[in-house]
Amino acid sequence: MLASSLWHRSALVGAADSDGWQCQCAWHAWNPNPCSMCQTFSDRLSTTDLSPILFLATITGATPFFITTISSVSFEFTRWDRRSMVPTLTNALLRSHAYGSLYQATFLPNSKAPPMTTRRSFLKTAAATAASCSLPRWFLDEQSVAAPIEAGDRPAVALVGCGGMGRGDARSAARFGRIVAVCDVDDRQIGEAKKLWPDADAVKDFRRVMDRKDIQIVVCGTVDHWHTLVSLAALRSGKDVYCEKPLTLTVEEGQHLVRAVRDTKQILQTGSQQRSDRNFRLACELVRNGRIGKISHVSVWLPHGRREGPFRTAVSPDGFDWNFWQGPTPQVDYVPERTHVTFRYWWDYSGGTMTDWGAHHNDIALWGLGLERSGPVAVEAKPLVEMIPGGFTAFSEYSVQYTYANGVTHSCHSTTANAWNGSVLDPKGQQHGVKFEGSDGWIWVTRGNIAASDPEFLTTPLPSDAVRLYESHDHMGNLFDCVKSRQAPVCEAEIGHRSATVCHLGVISLRLGRKLQWDPDTERFRGDDEANHWLRREMRQPWSLNSV
Repeated sequence: MLASSLWHRSALVGAADSDGWQCQCAWHAWNPNPCSMCQTFSDRLSTTDLSPILFLATITGATPFFITTISSVSFEFTRWDRRSMVPTLTNALLRSHAYGSLYQATFLPNSKAPPMTTRRSFLKTAAATAASCSLPRWFLDEQSVAAPIEAGDRPAVALVGCGGMGRGDARSAARFGRIVAVCDVDDRQIGEAKKLWPDADAVKDFRRVMDRKDIQIVVCGTVDHWHTLVSLAALRSGKDVYCEKPLTLTVEEGQHLVRAVRDTKQILQTGSQQRSDRNFRLACELVRNGRIGKISHVSVWLPHGRREGPFRTAVSPDGFDWNFWQGPTPQVDYVPERTHVTFRYWWDYSGGTMTDWGAHHNDIALWGLGLERSGPVAVEAKPLVEMIPGGFTAFSEYSVQYTYANGVTHSCHSTTANAWNGSVLDPKGQQHGVKFEGSDGWIWVTRGNIAASDPEFLTTPLPSDAVRLYESHDHMGNLFDCVKSRQAPVCEAEIGHRSATVCHLGVISLRLGRKLQWDPDTERFRGDDEANHWLRREMRQPWSLNSV
């Protein structure tokens, strides 16, 4: 009955008139230009079964795709070529509110669709695939169940940064709180947020949000170079914070945030949501308990970035405050590609996929090593391609090597098998994820998948005295739990700062082109004034770490 219900509901989604859909996909919500070739279908499924469920859906012309769903999943799939009605982007993005994680699904074009001629063959395939995707039963049996949110216990929440990721975070926060204010320097982004929360107040200056005494939580979904100032302003005004990753633009900014959380005693959750994913926690618990023997190396693969340009200057759009958007960064002429989704490929505002995806997978590497409050002692990086003059500045392909005090090494490579957003370009190539290697074998983990050199590494329960890690199944829900309990969240400020620092170290080594020695206790490079110069950046007036 459940499989039948899923089939029916998903088929209804696809039955809508394709010309009537408005582009709402997360990636294109950041793009200021109309997306004439993209449409999004969304549906929310709610089940009581916490194990993965495989189902087949038919979308406009019986194009089937598989999706592994988990309780309360909101799914989106994008890039539909209306001329040929063939998917041109082969990955769907799913946000699981139950696990607070992103999962991937793959389109199967009509010509390659497996024959599903009978109900029996469908259920047989579904069962086999669900079994291969499932976490071990012993691990699922140990999981706790979150307490429901009382109707009268819904704090007031403000969203600062109303782009696609910000709105997605606010949707998640709206399950537990009330969105009472939305803030952005771009009127278009505010308009999109007002469609979702028409009763919320709209402002363009985030400082007006901090002035409000009724707001308890700030969701910071801004571009990276605003994360620290917005979060500091919220903390200092007595508000708790959910801040997107990477937590900071520089190492110095992270040090200030850690001190601010300690001094104000406010709660800050970093948006590295893989900390609330069961696959990643299981992998780290197994590694921390010696399941693969003595750990020797961690391999991290990140989607490669974008290498484009040169770009032309333009007149900034009406309703978009370009000067305010730049904030503390250097004043430059407006270039559309510097803003919204592509901001992360400029050194001025971010660090490319090294800080974007690195804040996820390098965070897991630290968690598995038990070094999430420390870091490496050496880093050496090199770019693999030269960037185009006048185009994006953050290296799109790179190789970074870290060494830790205990002798463990950690490599971080870009992979061209994945596009910048994680979608699959080459199914046979190296996919993004994390591989822990030890004396007795390896464990691989990525979004939606965990594997091991020996299946018994996963299926054998941990002993009762095993090291267990912070258990969170809902990243945003964990923040709201901690707002109530005043306990530290699963990715508190120091953890978010240390994970971002590993990425920043890689970026600094890439830019300087040489090996660097790092002291994780003092958070300084050893005997290297030039490298230490890049631990901070001068902020354009009137902005400073003390101005908010």
